[in-house]
Amino acid sequence: MNTEDKTTSPAPKTAKRTTKITAKPAPKANTKPMVKVVEEPTPVVVTEEVVVKKVKKETKVKVVRDSFTMPQNEYQKIEDIKAACLKEGRHVKKSEVLRAGLQALSNMSLAELEAALAGLETIRTGRPKKR
Repeated sequence: MNTEDKTTSPAPKTAKRTTKITAKPAPKANTKPMVKVVEEPTPVVVTEEVVVKKVKKETKVKVVRDSFTMPQNEYQKIEDIKAACLKEGRHVKKSEVLRAGLQALSNMSLAELEAALAGLETIRTGRPKKR
């Protein structure tokens, strides 16, 4: 005969999980009175610099790269102008000197412009031949 005791067999795992509902404690009363600090907004002052910078951004002009031929003595004049500006404490680039020259030419009358162009010597355009 079988003498095994049925009471020693493991019990089936059917235990239910129980969840406890705990009440949250009431918030503590603040003993210090709440002081609300209101900061006044700083007034925004628009300066001309800000407006000019915004206008420059909006009217951005495309830059063009170009090459040209000129006699050595006229090219030296660009370097002389740059040196004179540097003596006065202003560093300028070659392109700035050329652009300033264009501004000066565009402000001339037609007769003055023709006289300035007539004073130029005629040169052959293009790249010089290699030796």
